[in-house]
Amino acid sequence: MATQEHEYQLIGLHTRYSSWTSRVEAVLEYFQIPYNPNFVKIDDVKAVSRTGLVPVLESRSLGSTPINDSLAICEFLAESHPEFPLWPRDRLLRALARSAAAQMHSGFSALRGTFHTNFVVRYTGNIHVSAEAQKDVEKILVIWDSSRKATKERLAILGEVDEGFLFGGFSIADAFFWPVLWRFRTYNLPLDTASKDALTWMAKMWNDPVFRGLGDKYFEQANDPDTAMPHYDNIFPEQDDIQRDQFPQDWTFSVSGK
Repeated sequence: MATQEHEYQLIGLHTRYSSWTSRVEAVLEYFQIPYNPNFVKIDDVKAVSRTGLVPVLESRSLGSTPINDSLAICEFLAESHPEFPLWPRDRLLRALARSAAAQMHSGFSALRGTFHTNFVVRYTGNIHVSAEAQKDVEKILVIWDSSRKATKERLAILGEVDEGFLFGGFSIADAFFWPVLWRFRTYNLPLDTASKDALTWMAKMWNDPVFRGLGDKYFEQANDPDTAMPHYDNIFPEQDDIQRDQFPQDWTFSVSGK
């Protein structure tokens, strides 16, 4: 049976490794926006992207003009689908959500440059967290905490339901922090400064059915050797005091157990 051609085609790296592509995938999956995925290995990116960068979103409505960059893609999807709250409906929460997503989009270089995304792998042992990376961890935890506190206060004033995501309902901001959430798990990054609100948001994301389903997709990718990127599967090749194995697929996160 031929694959149905949808309005959108998402081109990117296999999402178990790719923070950039997985953000867009999370938005498309959560809001059930039909699309065709085209995931490739890093050596094949230039064959599918004119700029040599991914993700790329192709849309029938744009003809032969693709859109690059995860934030630009998500903004385009938000404009194309006003029926879905890709950004919060409330002006204040929308501004806060855009601010949070932009900080994740452009910041935290020490954390991102040291601890690469890999959903299915975990490292244990003598994992060094530099002072700069530790600052990034603490800043991210503050963003999650302050976002939830401001959201709870604002939604109480509006008399609206709080679904428990960063800004009430799921938004692009949650999608942008989804891959960095993996890093906390993959490398057992410290949660000592995490507030109850931050931990509760983490549990919300890890236990949401959509994200559990995405996790299952990442494990499916891991079962296909053609998707493997050895460099990202073993980033500490010369450190015998660091061990690597695969996370159990049924792993769960709880606020108390972390």
